[in-house]
Order: sequence, then structure tokens, then C-alpha cells
Amino acid sequence: MNSRYDDVADRLSSLAEEIADLAIDSIRQALRSGATGRPAAERTLTQARRAVEKAAHLLRGIEEPEGDEG
Repeated sequence: MNSRYDDVADRLSSLAEEIADLAIDSIRQALRSGATGRPAAERTLTQARRAVEKAAHLLRGIEEPEGDEG
């Protein structure tokens, strides 16, 4: 049975995937523009993705108190 924490963690994991897609898009755009280095936006997006993944991981480690379901 999923707890409320797990539900939020699942939504955060989905957001992390979306952020990863944005990071890849920023790399593709930079390559199309002829950039030779890693775009700043990609660095920031990767940092944000890692933070969201960490939050999801932390939430999955919380035990929901008895009687707090629903």
C-alpha cells in the first residue's frame, strides 16, 4: 500500500524525469547552435533534477504514522 509520502515521491520522480528531458533538450539546442561546452542551463537543470531525486528518496524513507492513511 502506498503512503501519502510515496505518492508525493512518485510525483517528484516524474518531475525529475521531466527535468532530465529539459536538460537533454538544452544540450541538443547548444549542439545545434555550435556550442562546444556544456550549457549553463543544463548544469542548473541537472542540479535541480538531483535535488528533486534526493527529495523523492528522502520521502520514501519516511514511515507514515499509524492511523494517518487517507
